[in-house]
Amino acid sequence: MKSFLQRVLAVLARATLRRHHPVVVGITGSVGKTSTKEAAFAVLATRYRARRSEKNYNTEIGVPLTILGIRHQGANPIGWGLAVAFAVWRLLRPARRYPEALILEMGADRPGDIAYLAGLVRPSVGVITAIGDVPVHVEFFRGPRELALEKSKLIEALPPDGRAVLNADDPVVAALATRTRGRVITFGFGEGSSLRVTEYHLDAVPGASPTGIRFVLSHRGRAAEVRLADAFGRQQAYAAAAAVGVGIAFGMKLEEAAGALAAYRAPPGRLKLIPGLRGSLLLDDTYNASPAATAAALDVLAEFPAGRRIAVLGDMLELGAWSEAAHRAVGRRVAAVADVFIATGPRMALALGEAGKALGRPGRPRIALDAVPDAY
Repeated sequence: MKSFLQRVLAVLARATLRRHHPVVVGITGSVGKTSTKEAAFAVLATRYRARRSEKNYNTEIGVPLTILGIRHQGANPIGWGLAVAFAVWRLLRPARRYPEALILEMGADRPGDIAYLAGLVRPSVGVITAIGDVPVHVEFFRGPRELALEKSKLIEALPPDGRAVLNADDPVVAALATRTRGRVITFGFGEGSSLRVTEYHLDAVPGASPTGIRFVLSHRGRAAEVRLADAFGRQQAYAAAAAVGVGIAFGMKLEEAAGALAAYRAPPGRLKLIPGLRGSLLLDDTYNASPAATAAALDVLAEFPAGRRIAVLGDMLELGAWSEAAHRAVGRRVAAVADVFIATGPRMALALGEAGKALGRPGRPRIALDAVPDAY
């Protein structure tokens, strides 16, 4: 059923793209895809009719659904039949106001996933957010390099007049720049980035909780200040910088693209600040977990003004042979950041043990350690 549905949706998606000729932006990476997609939509929607993937629909089923403008029907065969019929009807009716830009998130669980999606949509702009030394979803790949090469299929599919928007601070991503025929726009905090983030800091007034982050984006001698409300962490600055890179690829001025980010809000579960009991604050980063995302969340916890910091962490999945080392590294980082560490799951128990070892070293802060039963 699934393979048949995939083929039907692919045929309809290709026909829709041939009819309307939108500019396609593909976004992939191990972390930050959804935030970057939402930020890019905020930028492009100020000038173009734009549509982006719903939620994290980034598979061989989800990507065509975005192109066709129909919803996922779950396990409902009647619903799928009606959705496909509706897509066919749209193709047969007189031309309507289809989006000028499609912003499509693309995930890779297995070899061949990105190559298939890139071949389906033929992107004009490709964004690779971050991969890292121990990327997520590496379980079905021989190693991080094989996963990186799979991600690179997105920018390999770009035409000569296309644009590749790449994270210059991620050595794995930066090394992929030679694999595209398109022009490259890099982003990051480092001096070598063509779109550089500087002056990053929490946005707060003395005595009050932070409300977001501020930073400056520089490009070709110009600079623009960016304020992201209800968004925290350097990973959100990366998402914003990548989105501005997409805007520049579309011919937008730096100031215009940066100003459009005022409409951006971080997706749910990506370090959202929630008021807690007795004046406490919760940083909700529960959408998913990877080594890079967990490290970024702990960095935000470290920079947040607080009398006591508590880290509550669950297992990071789909890491294959890299799982043990990645969880132990998290434990060492927690020991340097948190006053209390609560772990859940058999893998994060390794982090708990590693944090305990780190506490025995001179100069380490005292920390309360606890474990709760596996919640999965």
